[in-house]
Amino acid sequence: MARNQSTPEQQSVRVLKVGERVRHILSELLARGEAHDDVLTAHSVSVTEVRMTPDLRNAIAYVKPLLGIDETDVLKALRTNTAFFQREVAKRLGLKFAPKLQFRPDESFDEADRIEKLLSDPRVTRDLDDA
Repeated sequence: MARNQSTPEQQSVRVLKVGERVRHILSELLARGEAHDDVLTAHSVSVTEVRMTPDLRNAIAYVKPLLGIDETDVLKALRTNTAFFQREVAKRLGLKFAPKLQFRPDESFDEADRIEKLLSDPRVTRDLDDA
């Protein structure tokens, strides 16, 4: 009997799909306030991206509290409740192995602001107007 061999493209699609499912699960848990943590229930937290390792055993969740308020407190609360989130993700995913979660701040918004400031610099707009 031939084994089902998957190509790297299919594996990466699977990794992306699982990462997106984990993101949805974490977002749902945070939106419903199921973590029973005062800091997390007091803040609206967005899970902007979840990156999975190719073996699906580790996941890095990038999070951002609304308006970036109390980001360090929110990250500390998420890290404190990591076991709860891992247990819930494992229950809802139904994979052979539950991914180990890490929470990190999403810095893409800060990077976007930096680029926006560079583009609005008078020297840059002058060069763009000349073109």
